[in-house]
Amino acid sequence: MDLFHALTDEEGGLSGLDRTLADFVLENVDFVMHASIGELAGRAGVSPPTVTRFCRRLGCKGFPDFKVQLARLASVGLRYVRPEVLTETPQEVADDVLANAQAALYQLHRQIDLAALEKAAGLLRGADFILAFGASGNSSMVVNELHNRLFRLGCRISASNDHNMNAMLSAAARPGTVVFASSFTGRDTALVHCLDLSRQRGIPTVVVTQSRSPVAEAADVVIAVDLPEGTNIFRPTSTRYAYLAVVDMLANLVAYADRPKALKTLRAIKEELVSHRDGDDRQPLGD
Repeated sequence: MDLFHALTDEEGGLSGLDRTLADFVLENVDFVMHASIGELAGRAGVSPPTVTRFCRRLGCKGFPDFKVQLARLASVGLRYVRPEVLTETPQEVADDVLANAQAALYQLHRQIDLAALEKAAGLLRGADFILAFGASGNSSMVVNELHNRLFRLGCRISASNDHNMNAMLSAAARPGTVVFASSFTGRDTALVHCLDLSRQRGIPTVVVTQSRSPVAEAADVVIAVDLPEGTNIFRPTSTRYAYLAVVDMLANLVAYADRPKALKTLRAIKEELVSHRDGDDRQPLGD
């Protein structure tokens, strides 16, 4: 049973007191989960039998079962029960997205661990080979971007976004390899397993993730990104701008750590692009 679908009544099957009760429940989820049937009836302005009939019309056995289903619904997060929409016009959306991107970068600037950043860049530049592990949308993008940044600096790197492949690569890693991993939540158990495998084989690991998380605890070097997400579930996460900034910082430090090597590879790439695509050197560097 999809209680949220039933309460929002997208098909228009609720009317009268049932519609009133549904609206009240959606606006007062915390209260309803802890209220008695009499307390709910009193606050909603209906009788207890009306509440019981309402619960049964929604597919529940009664009020106790309704509360169990409501608790399961709320466990996902109330922002997914009562989504907040504060921006609708193109101007409002543009202002909101840009302001949150700027806020993410500003907060990252205030909290970035420069010592961890320097150590991570040293490991990446000194590696014979870099394995970059991510999974799901955002972390896949992050490790692919690291690959995109570092290969042009002369680094040997491969990005993988499949948990099984990550585990196999971890088990097969040889000395001289460095593992880089990204996890926005820090709760990715499959990634923790890969980091544990790497540690057992003496492979250094670098992660970008939330501090004091399972992923952070399994890594050698942690670049912590702890940013609030807000309540607008429709706006793409602003945290990814911070992660991309970390990738850019690492790439810049890796380039500076061995400028002749980075310059040689960058110039070879630019020569190829100028000769066969651009015709001049006015396009973005290395892209």
